[in-house]
Amino acid sequence: MINKKNMAFAAILTISPALFMGGCSFNETSSSKTVITMLQYKPEATHAFEKIEKMFNAAHDNIELKIESPNEAMTVLKTRLVREDYPDIVGIGGDINYSNFLDAELFMDISDIEIVSEIKPAYLQIDKDLEFIPTEGTYALPYVANAAGVLYNRAMFKEYGWSVPKTWREFTELCETIDKTGVQPLYFGFKDTWTTLAPWNAIAVGLADADICAQVNAGKTTFTEGYREVANKTKELLRYAEPNPYAYSYNDACTAFARGESAMYIIGSYAVPQIQSVNPDMDIDSFPFPANESESDNVLNSGVDLQFSVMKECENKEAAYEVLRFMFDDETIQIYLDEQNAIPCKKGSFTLPSMLDSMREYIEADRMSDYHDHHYPSEMSVDAMIQTFLMDKSETAVDTFLNRFDKEWVRYNRDLIEKVRKYEEGLK
Repeated sequence: MINKKNMAFAAILTISPALFMGGCSFNETSSSKTVITMLQYKPEATHAFEKIEKMFNAAHDNIELKIESPNEAMTVLKTRLVREDYPDIVGIGGDINYSNFLDAELFMDISDIEIVSEIKPAYLQIDKDLEFIPTEGTYALPYVANAAGVLYNRAMFKEYGWSVPKTWREFTELCETIDKTGVQPLYFGFKDTWTTLAPWNAIAVGLADADICAQVNAGKTTFTEGYREVANKTKELLRYAEPNPYAYSYNDACTAFARGESAMYIIGSYAVPQIQSVNPDMDIDSFPFPANESESDNVLNSGVDLQFSVMKECENKEAAYEVLRFMFDDETIQIYLDEQNAIPCKKGSFTLPSMLDSMREYIEADRMSDYHDHHYPSEMSVDAMIQTFLMDKSETAVDTFLNRFDKEWVRYNRDLIEKVRKYEEGLK
């Protein structure tokens, strides 16, 4: 029998029956120790978590930490929730999955743990902006972030004497200058539709309100109004792209950039390991996308890549808090940063990878905003919509795209819009 909590969550489940077979409970006991179980969604970070788990258990006689890092962790987690087989802590991204879990009232309010005051305000605000309905309390501790902007070949820039652009005009002028040297300014790889979101997000954070999705849900604006400049500038970038960018994949783009076939690549820091697998010695740096005519209006596109929430069903809150305190120790965070090239969400002095040198000023100043697509429902397939828009060469392409964005948003967010309407009416 599914209880009320599971019913609230049922709308976001798409579960393979095979996932219900076998498996064991996380709630095992080990001698007299309190066992805290964590399920985290980044299998690529398994090695770091294994190291952290070992360090924690060696330092604690009364608590045993068990961390699982399965593939398709969100699907596994949703399955366990239906079976009421709850981990104590979940490691989750700051995206719409978190919004859905929070809306289903699955997370504990952890605002009483002292770590909250040590998190950079920008990342706490990113989490607040992910709430469908404003919710009092703190339900996640942002751990590490990634950043998206413009990767550039630092050696090539030094060779030609090019400077990092600070404004939209400087960026387009740089692209023109690079093109005249015979070097390809940008490479995209739009054959994989998800890659269209990289320039879209990087531009949107500088030109559109961070809470535009919430504003649309509340009937205060439309995407036609809020995204017009974003759409125009995203399309303008095609002037500096490789011929027919829809014929090349993400791997193709990473390989081309690694081989020096383009000076810049608009993508997130997550692409660097793939690029360095082709050219391990490549000197890569990155800068925030300069979407505005005034540098002071630019912001870094940075989102919460990993954060920790305590499940409301956790029976050992203090032990879970002890795990979180260990996770947020500076030494522990640095282990993760070194292995994953991430950005710490906690205040403090950490060693950042050199590929973030030209973003450091923004990171240290807490001058950042979340990826807009973290608020888009996956069913809406915004990446495919952007690809179609970019391929549309008609004079009405922008209007067609924006009108479709508004129409599809209502289609896939009808229930949420109604919930927000009732909430807004309750405030009056």
